[in-house]
Amino acid sequence: MAILINQDTRVMTQGITGKTGQFHTRICREYANGRECFVAGVNPHKSGNIFEGIPVYANVIEAKEATGATVSVIYVPPNFAASAIEEAVDAGLDLVICITEGIPVRDMLHIRYKMRKGKTLLIGPNCPGIITPDEIKIGIMPSYIHKKGRIGVVSRSGTLTYEAVSQLMEQGLGQSTCIGIGGDPINGLKHLDVIKLFNDDNETDAVLMVGEIGGSDEEDCARWISRNMKKPVVGFVAGVTAPPNKRMGHAGAIISGGKGTAQEKLVVMEECGIKVTRNPAEMGKLVKSVL
Repeated sequence: MAILINQDTRVMTQGITGKTGQFHTRICREYANGRECFVAGVNPHKSGNIFEGIPVYANVIEAKEATGATVSVIYVPPNFAASAIEEAVDAGLDLVICITEGIPVRDMLHIRYKMRKGKTLLIGPNCPGIITPDEIKIGIMPSYIHKKGRIGVVSRSGTLTYEAVSQLMEQGLGQSTCIGIGGDPINGLKHLDVIKLFNDDNETDAVLMVGEIGGSDEEDCARWISRNMKKPVVGFVAGVTAPPNKRMGHAGAIISGGKGTAQEKLVVMEECGIKVTRNPAEMGKLVKSVL
């Protein structure tokens, strides 16, 4: 078992005719090692085309009906990406992974409001995607650093996701599923949503949670963990030295009114029983120590 995706997942690529969409669809397809996980592409202007054996459809509903795909990955330019998400939501897909960075906040506010009424889950935008090692990857993460195992990883930062996985591998620890949820202020799944899934997954023994400055998602998740989590959680929050009132990296990584600092988050996480480190080089070792 894994969370959200596995070797039986069927995926469509919205934006498959663009250079980025083609490159990453090809790489992800190769990672599936012969399993037909990537079954459709979507471009309203290039319906009927074929990309390396993958048919291109005019819209998401048509692609879903023709291929049975229930998951979409989006490599669409920022000004059109929200419409692509909305189309996937209207089609009733189970999961959408939006890699696109720079989507206008107003567009995402509209999407988040609309998604309240449907079943579709969203990872991103501005994220590296999701991988269940040795089965399927959907996104842009380097596949060679991953190995199947029993540690769940959830992170707001794509780069720190890769670093966390690399350290786990140095400790001989594989991963059940790794998710980069993205660092935009208006996004889909939060730390808490993913932690709940890992808590219920019988093939995940522990979780590494990586946060950033800005917002209160990590604190909200920590309080839930203290009351409900049945598995050990290790935490790290990037941005201890970040100056206040200055955005650092991601659009959502801004400290406002003295709230959302890394130190504040780490204190709450410690109070809630999460084993935290303030040294990013110690994440893997700390996970091994709690098993």
